[in-house]
Amino acid sequence: MKAIDQWFDEYGESHHNPTNKLLHWICVPLITFSVLGILWAIHPWVSVLAVALALAFYATLSWRITAAMLVLSLIMLLILSMMTYVFIPCVAIFILAWIGQFIGHHLEGKKPSFFKDLQFLLIGPIWLLGFIFRMLGVRY
Repeated sequence: MKAIDQWFDEYGESHHNPTNKLLHWICVPLITFSVLGILWAIHPWVSVLAVALALAFYATLSWRITAAMLVLSLIMLLILSMMTYVFIPCVAIFILAWIGQFIGHHLEGKKPSFFKDLQFLLIGPIWLLGFIFRMLGVRY
């Protein structure tokens, strides 16, 4: 099992280009939201189960990151619960955000990390949180 710093370092190897980083700040949260929304459209409990499984993975890495992701996930689920239409908007967000991701990686000149290991799909959101933690001087 890799430590959180190892995950962040390895993920960061393909995220040096400033435009790619900016696109990640926009697209990764949108992808996370849209995936939860698509799962919510299947059934809200499917979305909650996905959050629980992701949090279980995060708990093996950092309790602080896990707590922050719990809060962010609950906010996303709350927003989804208030939406009248979920599936089509979330599919559109998902597609557009992935286009943004692939544009960023084209500019970077490197493939997205998840091509090497699918677990990187879970690392993206917490990699961004890691930046926020470091900016605030909080250890993760």
